[in-house]
Amino acid sequence: MAEEHRPSPAAQEPPAADAGERVAAERLFGDRQDLAERYVAHLASSGIVRGLIGPREVPRLWSRHVLNCAVVEELIPRDARVADVGSGAGLPGLCLALARPDLRITLVEPLERRVQWLDEVVSDLGLANVRVLRSRAEQAKDEVGEVDVVTARAVSALVGLLDITLPLLRGTGELLALKGRSAGDEIEKAHKKLARHGARSTEIVVAGEDLLAEPTTVVRVRL
Repeated sequence: MAEEHRPSPAAQEPPAADAGERVAAERLFGDRQDLAERYVAHLASSGIVRGLIGPREVPRLWSRHVLNCAVVEELIPRDARVADVGSGAGLPGLCLALARPDLRITLVEPLERRVQWLDEVVSDLGLANVRVLRSRAEQAKDEVGEVDVVTARAVSALVGLLDITLPLLRGTGELLALKGRSAGDEIEKAHKKLARHGARSTEIVVAGEDLLAEPTTVVRVRL
Protein backbone atom coordinates (compact mmCIF):
# COMPACT_ATOMS: atom_id res chain seq x y z
CA MET A 1 0.00 0.00 0.00
CA ALA A 2 1.32 3.43 -0.90
CA GLU A 3 2.22 5.63 2.02
CA GLU A 4 -0.48 8.18 2.74
CA HIS A 5 0.62 11.71 1.93
CA ARG A 6 -0.05 14.14 4.74
CA PRO A 7 -0.55 17.75 3.72
CA SER A 8 1.63 20.39 5.35
CA PRO A 9 0.03 22.30 8.25
CA ALA A 10 -1.63 25.52 7.18
CA ALA A 11 -0.22 28.93 8.01
CA GLN A 12 -1.98 30.68 10.88
CA GLU A 13 -2.58 34.25 11.90
CA PRO A 14 0.02 35.43 14.41
CA PRO A 15 -1.31 35.64 17.97
CA ALA A 16 -1.82 39.06 19.50
CA ALA A 17 0.15 39.59 22.68
CA ASP A 18 -2.03 39.99 25.75
CA ALA A 19 -1.56 42.98 28.06
CA GLY A 20 1.16 41.40 30.17
CA GLU A 21 2.99 40.00 27.17
CA ARG A 22 2.88 43.38 25.43
CA VAL A 23 4.41 45.12 28.45
CA ALA A 24 7.19 42.51 28.56
CA ALA A 25 7.77 42.76 24.81
CA GLU A 26 8.00 46.54 24.89
CA ARG A 27 10.52 46.36 27.74
CA LEU A 28 12.62 43.75 25.97
CA PHE A 29 12.50 44.93 22.36
CA GLY A 30 11.98 48.69 22.68
CA ASP A 31 11.95 50.33 19.27
CA ARG A 32 12.42 46.91 17.65
CA GLN A 33 9.00 45.75 18.84
CA ASP A 34 7.71 45.84 15.26
CA LEU A 35 10.50 43.47 14.23
CA ALA A 36 9.57 41.10 17.06
CA GLU A 37 5.97 41.10 15.82
CA ARG A 38 7.16 40.33 12.28
CA TYR A 39 9.25 37.46 13.65
CA VAL A 40 6.19 36.04 15.41
CA ALA A 41 4.30 36.34 12.12
CA HIS A 42 7.04 34.31 10.41
CA LEU A 43 6.81 31.64 13.09
CA ALA A 44 3.01 31.40 12.77
CA SER A 45 3.07 31.24 8.97
CA SER A 46 6.11 29.79 7.20
CA GLY A 47 7.44 28.41 10.48
CA ILE A 48 4.33 26.22 10.75
CA VAL A 49 4.14 25.29 7.06
CA ARG A 50 7.79 24.25 6.96
CA GLY A 51 7.74 22.31 10.20
CA LEU A 52 9.84 24.50 12.48
CA ILE A 53 7.02 25.10 14.95
CA GLY A 54 4.08 22.84 15.78
CA PRO A 55 0.62 24.24 14.92
CA ARG A 56 -0.53 23.89 18.53
CA GLU A 57 2.22 26.26 19.67
CA VAL A 58 0.80 29.29 17.87
CA PRO A 59 -1.34 30.60 20.77
CA ARG A 60 1.75 30.43 22.99
CA LEU A 61 4.33 31.92 20.64
CA TRP A 62 4.78 35.06 22.72
CA SER A 63 4.79 33.57 26.21
CA ARG A 64 6.31 30.11 25.76
CA HIS A 65 8.77 30.89 23.01
CA VAL A 66 9.70 34.48 22.10
CA LEU A 67 9.54 36.16 25.53
CA ASN A 68 10.75 33.01 27.28
CA CYS A 69 13.92 33.23 25.18
CA ALA A 70 14.36 36.99 25.01
CA VAL A 71 14.58 37.45 28.80
CA VAL A 72 17.85 35.50 28.77
CA GLU A 73 19.46 38.68 27.42
CA GLU A 74 19.76 39.93 31.01
CA LEU A 75 22.39 37.23 31.62
CA ILE A 76 24.63 38.20 28.68
CA PRO A 77 27.36 40.87 28.89
CA ARG A 78 27.33 43.83 26.54
CA ASP A 79 28.91 43.36 23.10
CA ALA A 80 29.26 39.63 23.65
CA ARG A 81 29.88 37.19 20.82
CA VAL A 82 27.19 34.49 21.02
CA ALA A 83 26.81 31.11 19.32
CA ASP A 84 23.27 29.69 19.42
CA VAL A 85 23.57 25.92 18.99
CA GLY A 86 20.78 23.96 17.31
CA SER A 87 19.03 27.23 16.57
CA GLY A 88 16.07 25.68 14.75
CA ALA A 89 13.44 28.41 14.53
CA GLY A 90 15.84 30.97 16.03
CA LEU A 91 15.04 30.15 19.63
CA PRO A 92 16.71 31.70 21.52
CA GLY A 93 19.18 33.23 19.04
CA LEU A 94 16.87 35.46 17.00
CA CYS A 95 15.01 36.59 20.11
CA LEU A 96 18.30 37.66 21.68
CA ALA A 97 19.36 39.43 18.48
CA LEU A 98 16.11 41.39 18.46
CA ALA A 99 16.40 42.36 22.12
CA ARG A 100 20.13 43.13 22.01
CA PRO A 101 21.48 44.67 18.79
CA ASP A 102 24.88 44.99 20.51
CA LEU A 103 25.33 41.22 20.47
CA ARG A 104 27.05 39.43 17.58
CA ILE A 105 25.18 36.20 17.13
CA THR A 106 25.91 33.10 15.05
CA LEU A 107 22.99 30.72 14.60
CA VAL A 108 24.43 27.20 14.28
CA GLU A 109 21.98 24.78 12.65
CA PRO A 110 22.74 21.55 10.73
CA LEU A 111 19.47 21.06 8.81
CA GLU A 112 19.32 22.77 5.41
CA ARG A 113 15.59 23.52 5.45
CA ARG A 114 15.93 25.26 8.79
CA VAL A 115 18.99 27.18 7.62
CA GLN A 116 17.08 28.39 4.56
CA TRP A 117 14.22 29.59 6.76
CA LEU A 118 16.59 31.34 9.16
CA ASP A 119 18.35 33.08 6.26
CA GLU A 120 15.01 34.32 4.93
CA VAL A 121 13.87 35.64 8.30
CA VAL A 122 17.21 37.32 9.10
CA SER A 123 17.12 39.00 5.68
CA ASP A 124 13.52 40.15 6.05
CA LEU A 125 14.13 41.58 9.52
CA GLY A 126 17.39 43.23 8.45
CA LEU A 127 19.35 41.83 11.39
CA ALA A 128 22.91 42.94 10.69
CA ASN A 129 24.13 41.41 13.97
CA VAL A 130 23.21 37.85 12.95
CA ARG A 131 24.80 35.27 10.68
CA VAL A 132 23.54 31.77 9.96
CA LEU A 133 25.97 28.85 9.83
CA ARG A 134 24.97 25.46 8.52
CA SER A 135 26.98 23.04 10.62
CA ARG A 136 26.83 20.52 13.39
CA ALA A 137 27.99 22.20 16.58
CA GLU A 138 30.79 19.73 17.16
CA GLN A 139 32.24 20.62 13.75
CA ALA A 140 31.70 24.40 13.95
CA LYS A 141 34.56 25.52 16.20
CA ASP A 142 36.77 27.01 13.46
CA GLU A 143 33.92 28.62 11.52
CA VAL A 144 32.24 30.13 14.57
CA GLY A 145 35.43 31.85 15.70
CA GLU A 146 35.88 33.51 19.09
CA VAL A 147 32.80 33.11 21.29
CA ASP A 148 31.97 34.52 24.73
CA VAL A 149 28.60 32.82 25.29
CA VAL A 150 26.97 29.68 23.89
CA THR A 151 23.18 29.31 24.14
CA ALA A 152 21.00 26.26 23.58
CA ARG A 153 17.34 25.41 23.98
CA ALA A 154 15.66 22.02 23.56
CA VAL A 155 18.77 20.48 21.99
CA SER A 156 19.59 17.62 24.38
CA ALA A 157 20.02 16.76 28.04
CA LEU A 158 22.88 18.64 29.68
CA VAL A 159 25.16 15.60 29.85
CA GLY A 160 25.14 15.38 26.05
CA LEU A 161 24.94 19.11 25.44
CA LEU A 162 28.26 19.82 27.15
CA ASP A 163 30.30 17.93 24.55
CA ILE A 164 28.91 19.94 21.63
CA THR A 165 28.79 23.39 23.23
CA LEU A 166 31.69 23.87 25.65
CA PRO A 167 34.43 23.28 23.01
CA LEU A 168 33.11 26.35 21.14
CA LEU A 169 34.17 28.49 24.11
CA ARG A 170 37.86 27.54 23.69
CA GLY A 171 38.37 27.32 27.44
CA THR A 172 36.77 30.58 28.55
CA GLY A 173 33.20 31.91 28.62
CA GLU A 174 29.86 30.45 29.58
CA LEU A 175 27.07 28.19 28.42
CA LEU A 176 23.46 29.31 28.98
CA ALA A 177 21.21 26.28 28.53
CA LEU A 178 17.48 27.00 28.74
CA LYS A 179 15.93 24.23 30.79
CA GLY A 180 12.80 23.30 32.70
CA ARG A 181 12.10 21.66 36.01
CA SER A 182 14.62 18.91 35.31
CA ALA A 183 17.56 21.32 35.51
CA GLY A 184 18.77 20.11 38.90
CA ASP A 185 18.62 16.46 37.91
CA GLU A 186 20.45 17.19 34.66
CA ILE A 187 23.28 18.92 36.53
CA GLU A 188 23.59 15.98 38.91
CA LYS A 189 23.81 13.50 36.02
CA ALA A 190 26.41 15.65 34.27
CA HIS A 191 28.70 16.36 37.22
CA LYS A 192 31.53 14.09 36.04
CA LYS A 193 31.47 15.54 32.55
CA LEU A 194 31.37 19.09 33.93
CA ALA A 195 34.56 18.33 35.85
CA ARG A 196 36.13 16.77 32.76
CA HIS A 197 35.46 19.95 30.77
CA GLY A 198 36.96 22.12 33.51
CA ALA A 199 33.78 23.94 34.52
CA ARG A 200 34.56 26.53 37.20
CA SER A 201 30.95 26.83 38.29
CA THR A 202 27.52 25.46 37.42
CA GLU A 203 24.33 27.04 38.70
CA ILE A 204 20.63 27.34 38.03
CA VAL A 205 19.56 30.93 37.43
CA VAL A 206 16.19 32.45 36.62
CA ALA A 207 15.62 35.12 33.97
CA GLY A 208 12.62 37.41 33.56
CA GLU A 209 11.24 37.22 37.10
CA ASP A 210 10.01 40.80 36.88
CA LEU A 211 8.47 40.36 33.43
CA LEU A 212 7.01 36.89 33.00
CA ALA A 213 4.38 34.92 34.89
CA GLU A 214 6.62 31.87 34.34
CA PRO A 215 10.27 32.99 34.38
CA THR A 216 12.88 31.13 32.36
CA THR A 217 15.11 28.56 34.05
CA VAL A 218 18.69 28.56 32.79
CA VAL A 219 21.65 26.33 33.60
CA ARG A 220 24.75 28.53 33.52
CA VAL A 221 28.09 26.77 33.15
CA ARG A 222 31.21 28.94 33.43
CA LEU A 223 34.65 27.90 32.21
